[in-house]
Amino acid sequence: MAILSITFHTEEHKINDWNSFLEEELLEIIKNFSRKYIISEVESEMLSEGKNTNVLLFFDNQSDRIYFLENELPHISNKIFDKFSESVLIFNTFLNKIESNI
Repeated sequence: MAILSITFHTEEHKINDWNSFLEEELLEIIKNFSRKYIISEVESEMLSEGKNTNVLLFFDNQSDRIYFLENELPHISNKIFDKFSESVLIFNTFLNKIESNI
């Protein structure tokens, strides 16, 4: 199993637009590329402006995750940049399982 964590940081003035994009477009994109995923709002004492949304994508293996990163994520990133410019930032984190009971 290979996991990719993608965090989207949205500036305060774009939160309503981001919520619409998340529900109407991003969710469908994610469903097309991963059978297993978790989408969450991030709560943090460190976050005082804007909103963070996290997407955990579960892949069967490293190759599938690499394929997604090289071929699909650039399209998603471009779509987000076209809609939001620099008002939504994207941060990727690679999670490499040590042990799991999932």
